[in-house]
Amino acid sequence: MSKTIVIDPITRIEGHAKISVMLDDAGEVTDTRFHVVEYRGFEKFCEGRPFTEMAGITARICGICPVSHLICAAKTGDKILAVKIPKAADKLRRLLNLGQITQSHALSFFHLSSPDFLLGWDSDPAKRNVFGLIAADPDLARAGIRLRQFGQRVIEILGGRKIHAAWTVPGGVRSPLSPDGRAWILERLPESLETAQKGLDIFKQLINGPMKEEVKVFGNFPSLFMSLVGKGGAWEHYDGHLRFTDSEGNIVQDNLSEDDYADFVGEAVEDWSYLKFPYYKALGYPDGLYRVGPLARLNNCTHIGTPKADAELREFRDYADGVPTSSFLYHYARLIEILACLEKIEEYMDDPDLMSNRCRSEAGVNELEAIGVSEAPRGTLFHHYKVDENGLLEKVNLIIATGNNNLAMNKTIKQIAQHYIHSEDIQEGFLNRVEAGIRCYDPCLSCSTHAAGQMPLDIQIYNAQGEVIRQVIRD
Repeated sequence: MSKTIVIDPITRIEGHAKISVMLDDAGEVTDTRFHVVEYRGFEKFCEGRPFTEMAGITARICGICPVSHLICAAKTGDKILAVKIPKAADKLRRLLNLGQITQSHALSFFHLSSPDFLLGWDSDPAKRNVFGLIAADPDLARAGIRLRQFGQRVIEILGGRKIHAAWTVPGGVRSPLSPDGRAWILERLPESLETAQKGLDIFKQLINGPMKEEVKVFGNFPSLFMSLVGKGGAWEHYDGHLRFTDSEGNIVQDNLSEDDYADFVGEAVEDWSYLKFPYYKALGYPDGLYRVGPLARLNNCTHIGTPKADAELREFRDYADGVPTSSFLYHYARLIEILACLEKIEEYMDDPDLMSNRCRSEAGVNELEAIGVSEAPRGTLFHHYKVDENGLLEKVNLIIATGNNNLAMNKTIKQIAQHYIHSEDIQEGFLNRVEAGIRCYDPCLSCSTHAAGQMPLDIQIYNAQGEVIRQVIRD
């Protein structure tokens, strides 16, 4: 008798989702599905608004990564104005994004995922969270909290507030870095660098010891990788061009412009999820699976450009004996990116351009359609706007980083479920491992969905007649 297990809700992620695991008569996993179930309508209700408001509006899509939308909306606005922003604005936006990536990655690793690593997959779910981590290792928990605080404070110093800082605007930014802000950043950098290195040391011990199995089965499969890269293939998070590589390290397509994204990225839909399924058009759907985010950025770049992060990048690739393909290594990649961000922030502190008041270009509507791209913490983000002669939006399309990973997330949970689940008597720790497959990608579901649903509440197992035969409710 076939059965379906529903993991409902998925915990320690941003937003609401559930997982269905389908079993055959022998209790073996035949399929899995990652359902995203919540309401977002930004693409539609932004129509009719002035494009100049989009940075402030789309930042409200998410409280975890508002900077990503601020930057991408402003870059799209730059194109509608048809201006070249001042070099000070370019550097200030980059500094803002470095702070954003730092705080978001710190949240993902230390708050959301480390309870699994440090307390155990099979530990008490009531304690397997950041509060349990505080009780078990208060020094590490405090260090992780302060690392995230550092990134948030960088955002606040520049934008005036930690969340939804409407400081990045079409044409540039509103104000430069203050001397007091620079002094605070310099004071806290050494501690932040120490915490990032500590996180790396801990995770490397885990994947070389008790978590070797997770590296093998948590989303370990060949795929394409998409990200921005800079000049000479350098690691990039703000500008540059788009690149696709494969799992052998070969460049599949390079020097791509965001203006042509519709030529190489398609968007499919399924009736069991509100999250779109982007795919690489040349391979079709669903074969055109690709991954974005920290793992993709490190796989696509030739180098990072800072000494400590480049040393870690070489070790990362040596560990994988080539191209890292396991989604469990997203955590490793995040920690390397935190280190890279901190080193680049340190470099910027000696740049006088950050204090320049020449940080905004002024113009009117000069283009009626524009596409902006940026690297959010979770991956490549596209904003596509069409406006009328008055700058009022007629059409908006957003392709969110989490959406780009949708096919990969579904494949990951299937691989994990098929490895651990072999009967109807399923341990809670196995379900947690399936959930953790999603947490590898650090999904931001509020960003990525555009239709109405409802928040899931519990875990249920059904028989073939649709009757609940087992139910586990999570508070």
